Amino acid sequence: QVQLVESGGGLVQAGGSLRLSCAASGRTFSGYFMGWFRQAPGKEREFVARINWSNGVPYYADSVKGRFTISRDNAKNSVYLEMNSLKVEETAVYYCAARPILSTVWNTWGQGTQVTVSS
Repeated sequence: QVQLVESGGGLVQAGGSLRLSCAASGRTFSGYFMGWFRQAPGKEREFVARINWSNGVPYYADSVKGRFTISRDNAKNSVYLEMNSLKVEETAVYYCAARPILSTVWNTWGQGTQVTVSS
């Protein structure tokens, strides 16, 4: 059974930093993108960043470029999201997800971790 488990969320002041982790299990993710999404209250889920599991190439939403860094550790089967200069409006539940590179559907999701940025 494929499982993604996020951790590392919490409360941080605006301008601060957090590092989210996503532990993956149940399969190898070669040939997959691993991604981070977020959903703020009353808003739709939005893409934040993704990484090619095989070669480590990242891709970011414009809103987080230069502040967030996605990375992966193949040995630990884990993906990370380093978030710096956090803004109040980035308060949301952050989700880890996976999809095959040749698919457009993110078909595996974690349960989410809450990030709250205070002013």
